[in-house]
Amino acid sequence: MAIASCLVDTNILLRLTRRSDPQHKIAVAAVARLLGQGATLYFTHQNVAELWNAMTRPVERNGLGLTVLEAEQEVCAIERGMTLLPDSEAVYREWRRIILEHSVSGVQVHDARLAAAMVVHGVGHILTLNEADFGRYSGLAAVHPGTVQA
Repeated sequence: MAIASCLVDTNILLRLTRRSDPQHKIAVAAVARLLGQGATLYFTHQNVAELWNAMTRPVERNGLGLTVLEAEQEVCAIERGMTLLPDSEAVYREWRRIILEHSVSGVQVHDARLAAAMVVHGVGHILTLNEADFGRYSGLAAVHPGTVQA
């Protein structure tokens, strides 16, 4: 399966930054393979906000306990290697349409926001560890990093 453009989910970005995570290597390998195939990788403001939250939250509260400077270095690395999908009124309108059409509630609103950005910007794939979270959105393909072929 050739992937020309792909949004990288926050759970993958988190694994890229957590070198001790058991899924770090599979996330790094998938990103490297996609880039090697010429795919354009994207992130959103939503991804970085979620990532920043997890990185700077104390370890005892299920975070990584990074300092602001350490988190900034990780975000800069993401910005160097990936392209930002900007928020816009169109993304907001699509998000509103999606949450109503699919009766989205609770924490699933965050994934709906990513799906809306993908629709508006014409990105058909998302690299994620949680494929089921995106299964309801027709026209979008969730790709597990373990399935990205060399």
